[in-house]
Amino acid sequence: MFRAKTNKVLDRMEDPRETLDYSYQTQLELLQKVRRGVADVATSRKRVELQMNQLQQSSDKLDRQARDALSVGREDLARDALTRKSGLQSQLNELNTQYTTLQGEEERLTGASQRLQAKVESFRTKKETIKATYTAAEAQTRINEAFTGISEEMGDVGLAIQRAEDKTEQMRARAGALDELMASGAIDDMVSGPRDDIQLELDRMGASHDVDAELARLKGELSQGSAPREIEASAASSDGAAPGNTAATDGQAASAAPPAGPQAGDGT
Repeated sequence: MFRAKTNKVLDRMEDPRETLDYSYQTQLELLQKVRRGVADVATSRKRVELQMNQLQQSSDKLDRQARDALSVGREDLARDALTRKSGLQSQLNELNTQYTTLQGEEERLTGASQRLQAKVESFRTKKETIKATYTAAEAQTRINEAFTGISEEMGDVGLAIQRAEDKTEQMRARAGALDELMASGAIDDMVSGPRDDIQLELDRMGASHDVDAELARLKGELSQGSAPREIEASAASSDGAAPGNTAATDGQAASAAPPAGPQAGDGT
């Protein structure tokens, strides 16, 4: 479990671009070692080659000396020269074997160096491609996280905004509650001073009187608006009953009139 968590943390901290650069650097160092090895083998081969040339020259010289000794009748000197030449020939054969071995090793290392160099160049091209792709993907991921608000920075901004909104709503609710408590007299206004119960009662009575006055005004407006309709209805009913009322009025006038005769006798 600990190893899994450690690997997870390391994977999160690891940058593939740095890993690729490190791997490329390691391959370059290995290529340099191979090239130095090729150079060392070539140097050894060249040294053997020089020794072979020197021994060959010495062998040729001894061969000439043997011929010269025989030409003057000194067989003993010729034998001595040929004996030395035989020893040099043995050394030449041994150096020739070393030369062949070193030459083969040099060719092998040269081929390995060339193949390794081709692999390193191919890795370098692939490395740069992967790095460019990773950089583009990383930029795209950051852009998407910025848009979706997933990134830590945007998350912190969102939380800050949410906390500010919550505190603002809490402050508004507290201010409203304090206003209501001050209006009801539950708490005193320390700026304008304490308000006594009598003043509060008078304020409530004044507010009630204002409400009653407004209610009366509305009733008056409603009654004034209905009065013209009642007058019109009364006029219409009076016009329909006018003939009967006239006859009854005339009968009542005739009945109430005093007799004409007695009034004349009184005058006589």
